[in-house]
Amino acid sequence: MLFSDHGWHLGEKGQTGKLSLWERSTRVPLIFAGPGIAKSDKCNRTVELLDLYPTLIELAGLPPRSGLEGHSIVPQLKDPSTAREFPAITTQDLNNHTVRTERWRYIRYFDGSEELYDEQADPNEWTNLAADTKYAPTKQELAKWLPKVNKPGIPGSVTRFFEVKPDGSRWWEGKRIDDDNHPNAKTTDTPETAP
Repeated sequence: MLFSDHGWHLGEKGQTGKLSLWERSTRVPLIFAGPGIAKSDKCNRTVELLDLYPTLIELAGLPPRSGLEGHSIVPQLKDPSTAREFPAITTQDLNNHTVRTERWRYIRYFDGSEELYDEQADPNEWTNLAADTKYAPTKQELAKWLPKVNKPGIPGSVTRFFEVKPDGSRWWEGKRIDDDNHPNAKTTDTPETAP
């Protein structure tokens, strides 16, 4: 099994870096080879890194484990055309998730804003279809896969979590913030304070 780190934006959509929920920065190369795995074939099914552990357990002939969030991709390794019922889920910071199927990418952010892309017609994700009412059933179907529980970072770990609490307060790395003291805040000078 060979996989690498996820992608990097080089200015697409005004983004430079790795931290987005778009295809460019969530995609990971993944290659399997070995006994019982289709040779020189390509599988276009969407999978996630959480699928690796249950896959390795099955390939090693070990008993399956309960309570895992991932799903074995052994059926796709044996026959790349095998359908897969699970989408790939990616989370970036608290309450920001994307659901990726072979055709769609649905993103819902912590503030309730949404993005929807047709990956077949728009692989660069330039056209956000989320506001178009004709795609409401698609969004509703994809939203069923969003995580029901959003866990905070591990205590003591360095996180970049931005969170909005139910009372509307804004938090960055466990500290209450407002727009004026956020480390990445953009301030606007008033005429009285402008240089």
